[in-house]
Amino acid sequence: MGTTEVIFWFLTAVAVFSALMMVFSKNPVHSVLWLILVFFTISGHYLLMNAQFLFIVNLIVYAGAIMVLFLFVIMLMNMEGDSEPRKNQWMTLAGIISGGTLMLVLVAALKDTGTQRQLVQMKEGQIGLIHHLGMVLFKDYVVPFEISSVLFLSAMVGAVIIGKK
Repeated sequence: MGTTEVIFWFLTAVAVFSALMMVFSKNPVHSVLWLILVFFTISGHYLLMNAQFLFIVNLIVYAGAIMVLFLFVIMLMNMEGDSEPRKNQWMTLAGIISGGTLMLVLVAALKDTGTQRQLVQMKEGQIGLIHHLGMVLFKDYVVPFEISSVLFLSAMVGAVIIGKK
């Protein structure tokens, strides 16, 4: 077993453990912190697959910005035992049905993974490199890129105007 495989299995074990701790944690702040660890381990998987752009974006956007937003929302909610809604048996049944449906979809999606196994290029290939992504983005897709940047700018201005009121 090579060094890359050892790192892969270590990151996988940490990601699965963190995801389980996130789900079973009673404190919502602790759940968010476990989710941040999951995002870091997933970023490590991206780095192993030579997808450097996804590595950076996952760290900056998900582990950084979105998790800070989650923490602010959880802390601003100031959840206490008195303010929590009472358990409804219909909501519990709906949760069980939706969870079972999700499990059925996951099993159906994963049942053919053994026959359709493809090798991931580790430390090789040019697909996930930032240089090639930038060349494609600014040569082939420059107009949609600029349109989306104007759209994001107008959304930011709109959020500031709405937030001021």
